[in-house]
Amino acid sequence: MRVLLFTGKGGVGKTTLAAATAALLAGRGHRTLVVSTDPAHSLADVLAVPLGPTPSRVDTALHAAHIDARALVDQSWPALREHLGRFAAGLGLAALDAEELTVLPGVDELLALTEVARLARTGEWDVVVVDCGPTAETLRLLALPEAIAAYLERSRARVLADVRAAAAVATDLAEHLADLRSLLTDPATTGVRLVFTPERLVVAETRRTLAALALRGIHVDALIANRLVPRARRWQGPAAAWLRARRSEQDAVMSDLDAGGVPLRVVEHRAAEPVGTAALLSLAADLYADTDPLAARPAGTPLLSITPDGPDHLLRLALPLPAAADLDLARVGDDLSITIDGVRRVIALPLLLRHHTVTDAEADAAGLLVRFAAERT
Repeated sequence: MRVLLFTGKGGVGKTTLAAATAALLAGRGHRTLVVSTDPAHSLADVLAVPLGPTPSRVDTALHAAHIDARALVDQSWPALREHLGRFAAGLGLAALDAEELTVLPGVDELLALTEVARLARTGEWDVVVVDCGPTAETLRLLALPEAIAAYLERSRARVLADVRAAAAVATDLAEHLADLRSLLTDPATTGVRLVFTPERLVVAETRRTLAALALRGIHVDALIANRLVPRARRWQGPAAAWLRARRSEQDAVMSDLDAGGVPLRVVEHRAAEPVGTAALLSLAADLYADTDPLAARPAGTPLLSITPDGPDHLLRLALPLPAAADLDLARVGDDLSITIDGVRRVIALPLLLRHHTVTDAEADAAGLLVRFAAERT
């Protein structure tokens, strides 16, 4: 079973490409579900069929659904109120009201992501294609399982001595979120298709997104450059000259994208907007040609690796860092805090390095290299 997440800056065509991929996979005999977690919910417009929160048949092997995060909050409220009420009591906090829960940051995204995982694990589908929200929202969504699980782990330690029941709830939630994160970070199961248009601002955001996803341990298995101007070598006149100049500019922009070994696919702009299964299949044929849409890029270098260097140790973080990345590194107790362009991850240091001191760090094409020197006694 595979999970394919399509994301990118708003307006780059990720919904259309997600739907086209799903239609092609279903046409090749895979039991396919395509779902939207994007609040805009344009998937129904692309498929030209009405959709709701329950998967409905679009074609023989293709089903689709819109995940309604607010409805999930309403449906889940009784159980959430019970669990969170017990947990909050253990922390000495007042019980949450239903209206307060609906505005807690990240609750709707977390429930939408949980619903994707539930659908993926029902065994009904060979592949689940997800039309995610715009990049910023997707990054927040993908970071939630790790962030909340870490918070629950810290809170459980505080609560354990006083409130056993609340600690048990925290443990259950932490284990559930750890399971959710394991699904997202397993490259054999889950891959991200990052969609962009060949414009300098969009490509700059794409480079930052590649680094941010790598920092989260999320595997990007393809980049898709969408809406390239068709080549106009045989055309004449001012319009043809403009098209050639525009395509030359787009090619130059893409040549500046350091994809770090991630495969790049291109899709040329079409005169008519692809709507409906037939048009989507035609688009998918151009996108994938004779290749397998399910092909997964090898995981490659692990995020973290340690090598000895005399009395010191070198910690390598394999991240595709943009040349102008805003990078911040801090040692916080037994953790290493890494922030790249505003996206932060706290990494628990291996026991080997906990009694070492950070003495130097440098970034290169392969990522970040941090030197740890043994503490002198």
